[in-house]
Amino acid sequence: MISFILMVNKQGQTRLSSYYEWMDMQERVALESEIIRKCLSRSELQCSFLEYRGFKVIYRRYASLFFIVGTKADFDVRVKGISSDADNYENELGMLEFIHILVETMDRWAGSICELDIMYQLEQVHFLVDEMVMNGYVIDTNKSNVLRCIDLIEREGNKNEGMFR
Repeated sequence: MISFILMVNKQGQTRLSSYYEWMDMQERVALESEIIRKCLSRSELQCSFLEYRGFKVIYRRYASLFFIVGTKADFDVRVKGISSDADNYENELGMLEFIHILVETMDRWAGSICELDIMYQLEQVHFLVDEMVMNGYVIDTNKSNVLRCIDLIEREGNKNEGMFR
């Protein structure tokens, strides 16, 4: 299960954050800043996976943006006392591929995705991410299916005979 998705620029400013499990706002801000600092400080020769504060962090850099996905490092089976070797069922390479599909879908939607597209069309970007991920699980990776919904919204918004005009 995906715990959070972050889109961050090279200066460490968060451009989009989407959380799929509840977290206190102070804890979110602290976690975000620490994970962003860790990801930005790593070189391109280092692995794109790291574990930090109970999260498995998978990230990838595209141009000036970092796409960061966080999953739980392991399930809370230890609390129930069943096993201490519980593994997370999320595959790191699968999450890396999800990041790539997300970027490809955004590229197809906006031409070549950049930081300004995310800043000025934040609602559409959130909608795009929400079409692909629901409640922390990847539900659709088909670019055409995801973009069809956004296209319908844009076409309805451009009609002159809208309901409130």
